[in-house]
Amino acid sequence: MLLISTELLIMLCIMLFVPADLSGKCFIGFAIGESLGAAALRIAGGIFTKIADIGSDLMKIEFGIQEDDARNPGVIADCAGDNAGDSVGPTADGFETYGVTGVALISFIMLAVPEPAVQVQLLVWLFAMRIMMVIASGISYLGNQVMAKRLYGDKARFNFESPLTSLVWITSVVSLIITFIVSYLLMGQFTVNGHAYTNLWWQLSLIITLGTLAGAIIPEVVKVFTSTHSKHVREVVTASEAGGASLNILSGLVAGYFSAFWIGVIIVGLMSGAYLLSQYELTTVINPEYVKATMMAAVFSFGLVAFGFLGMGPVTIAVDSYGPVTDNAQSVYELSMIEQVPGIEAEVKRDYGFDLNFRTAKFLLEENDGAGNTFKATAKPVLIGTAVVGATTMVFSIVMLLTSGLTENLEMLSLLHPPFLLGLISGGATIFWFSGASTQAVSTGAYRAVEFISTHIRLDEVVQASQKDSKKVVEICTIYAQKGMFNIFMAVFFGTLACAFIEPFFFIGYLISLAIIGLYQAVFMANAGGAWDNAKKIVETEMHAKGTDLHNASVVGDTVGDPFKDTASVAMNPIIKFTTLFGLLAVEMAVGLFAQGQQTVVYALAAIFLAINLFLYSAVFTACASLPKRKWCNGM
Repeated sequence: MLLISTELLIMLCIMLFVPADLSGKCFIGFAIGESLGAAALRIAGGIFTKIADIGSDLMKIEFGIQEDDARNPGVIADCAGDNAGDSVGPTADGFETYGVTGVALISFIMLAVPEPAVQVQLLVWLFAMRIMMVIASGISYLGNQVMAKRLYGDKARFNFESPLTSLVWITSVVSLIITFIVSYLLMGQFTVNGHAYTNLWWQLSLIITLGTLAGAIIPEVVKVFTSTHSKHVREVVTASEAGGASLNILSGLVAGYFSAFWIGVIIVGLMSGAYLLSQYELTTVINPEYVKATMMAAVFSFGLVAFGFLGMGPVTIAVDSYGPVTDNAQSVYELSMIEQVPGIEAEVKRDYGFDLNFRTAKFLLEENDGAGNTFKATAKPVLIGTAVVGATTMVFSIVMLLTSGLTENLEMLSLLHPPFLLGLISGGATIFWFSGASTQAVSTGAYRAVEFISTHIRLDEVVQASQKDSKKVVEICTIYAQKGMFNIFMAVFFGTLACAFIEPFFFIGYLISLAIIGLYQAVFMANAGGAWDNAKKIVETEMHAKGTDLHNASVVGDTVGDPFKDTASVAMNPIIKFTTLFGLLAVEMAVGLFAQGQQTVVYALAAIFLAINLFLYSAVFTACASLPKRKWCNGM
């Protein structure tokens, strides 16, 4: 809540104290800065954590040791990675998503709504709703805490997912109620040029409510494919029993594919509802020209759906952060080697008054880790969906600039305009390059980590890995994460410049394809990874099959899913938004140069940017081609 409140305060200061002619530029700069930071943390953090995780996990197969064995030099790096990739990264992502969505709506209002009085009223309502949503999250958290203590405080065992699920739904209901109350107070007597629009307040409230419900419904759908209680995850386990790692991987892919379909159905359904609601009084208010107004109202409603997604922003970040907490709790328990401390049972009984049961403690930690895995998975599609729906609004803002307010060049927004069609094809291609590059960065770093750990682990001579070896694994993870992040981000940066300078409507097609294909690719990878992760958790906690062939198969599936769910998929969110935001400036620069008669300069810059982009695209792969020869990868 503090993080979101800080961001809201910064945006309010820009709105209130920066001159009107500069505030728009400040908002865009603020949003680009957020996207830069979030992209760096998501990519670098995701690479770091999965190098460490894979390096640590594969030792279980190679040496038959337990998870988080203190003798494994990779465990400390794994714990650091949980903080870097699974806590800091998602938090930065949520922070950025919250701000960028607001900037997209503000930009749209300023560009699409001609009437100053309407602009002011919509902006005041928008900021008031953001404030009330933060308050709703706080109220819901306190209420859920009281309820959880009453329901589960005295129980030795319970479903760890239940309190988190109730928090999400309570927040959704409270946000819904507050949305209608605040909208009525601010918009109940909405008037333009002496004409009152008395139904606008509840129509806007319903549109936001669709997004708020999405923030609760999507996690429930994700749990169908990733929870330890889901049939899909248990099917992965069953397949592993019969066919080992091969069928484990195939079953996880099936879960990911189906989850992408159903998430897409839900998002389309919610956006369709928003579109229908927008075609009433909002159409009349937003623009005096009916044809333009119908399009503008629809796009604005899509932005409000994304805004509603983030009505539970603090709660989404909170339940996502639950995962790394439970994961590290398990690691700290093993690293403490408390079971080997002489007289510890008597000491705890004397000082704290209860009997120790190490077997139960480990079981509960592992079960809780499964719940953490599930809720890490549920937060990802919410943030990804928000990025895509919010990007729709920002893309339309760029369209407004290129068409001078939908008055010219409309024929360019058609499949009959070749550059637009080529842009659609190029955006989809970029998504698959990004998926490959980020996954390769993990596999390359993991190769080095596994190589080092397997040659330095000491199972007979020591009870704990040395600080020197543990620090070396952290160093390996850090170097590969930084280099991988730099190469990937520079390729995306120059790719954005190249596409913006090639042709403006080529870039529009590029952005649309990037967002749509990125949505499905990210959801598929995130949920397939979640299914593999919790299949391993079932084998460990319910079947108690550690050290068996079944467990080895589940570990292989989990390591395949690691870069899927925690690197490639999650980093697409800030990449999509950075490309859209930075592209707004780049395409404006290209159009300006073209209007000044500098066509040769524009085409020359496009060629230079494209050459650099393609070089970086190929360099990421060729840098790793000689990996077995002990060459550094990803630019190292």
